[in-house]
Order: sequence, then C-alpha cells, then structure tokens
Amino acid sequence: MGRPTGLRALPLWAGLWLVACASKDPIVIPVGTAVGNWWVERQTDRITGAPMANAWLDTKVSSNTFADFPELAQMEISCFRDGEPMVTFNFSFKVGSTANAVLAYRFDDKPGREPAARFLMREARVVIENRADAARFLDEMAVSRTLYVRIRSLNAGRTAAEFDLDGAAVAIAQALPRCHTLPPSVQAAALTAK
Repeated sequence: MGRPTGLRALPLWAGLWLVACASKDPIVIPVGTAVGNWWVERQTDRITGAPMANAWLDTKVSSNTFADFPELAQMEISCFRDGEPMVTFNFSFKVGSTANAVLAYRFDDKPGREPAARFLMREARVVIENRADAARFLDEMAVSRTLYVRIRSLNAGRTAAEFDLDGAAVAIAQALPRCHTLPPSVQAAALTAK
C-alpha cells in the first residue's frame, strides 16, 4: 500500500503536524499577557530559573518603497547579554543592511534620533544594542504615546512604521526588571506597577 493521497492523507499530515508542534520546547514559542498594546513574556527560563525578559508590540502601520501594501511590523524590547537592554524591530520585507542603511526614530514631538543600529535576518530585522542608545530609547518610550520609525537604505528604499505605545512604561518595568541600565523613568514605573 502506497502513501495516502488527497483527502485520505489530510488526517495523517494534520496528526504529524500536531505531534511536531507538541514536541517543541515551550521556550521557543513566546507566551505573553497583554499590558496596554503590549505583550509581556510570562515564561521562566529553564537555565536561570528567572522570568524571561522581553515584551513586544505589533503595528499594522508599516510601509516600504517596494511593498505594495502596508504590512505588519513588530518592536521587541529585551534584556540580552549581561542584562543589558536591547530594542529590535522586525519587518516582513527587506529594510536595509548595516553597511548602507540608517535607522531613525521620534517619540511624540520630541527631537528625533539616529542611534547606532545593526541589520540582521536577511536585512528585515534592525537592532539597537548599544547600551546608551537602548537605555535612552527606553527612557523616552516610557513617557511617550507614539513612536515613528524611519529607515533609509541604498538597497531597500525607505521604510516607515508607527507604533501606539499605550502601556509602554508598565511593559518595560514588567519585562525588564533585571536590566542593569534601566533608566529612571522606567524604575519609577516599576515601583508604580507593583
């Protein structure tokens, strides 16, 4: 008897898919709870026994010169190496490379900034990992309502995304309590959130 085909194969493949999903370690599938517009991770790291340190925020307001329609984008905040904060932007299209693109952002009506940024993952992910730049970003975000991000690139056109930051201060305080360089506005939010 050969391999099932057509509709007879559907239950077999669906069952195999469910088994594959069930065998994944839970740590690779982020699970969070809502905090304003944010999702804050609610899992424990099996290595350290400490809570996972990250939160993410999605937006439907993301465009690129070469994308026909607006697409989803995501911002993630986390504590990474040695408890230092990191900000990551994920796009579903190419946004540039470290050698030929510039990330800039602006909170509300505050002055815009161009932090040091690194482009990863087939040039669709941008990371602010410099300690001072990430801390400044979190400090400003904790007391802001909106974030506008712009990327100019020689090989990927222009990209823009806008995020509604409702709940940012509490999300930062709950997701990143162990970051060594949490700015004062975030430390204040952490005390209020308890």
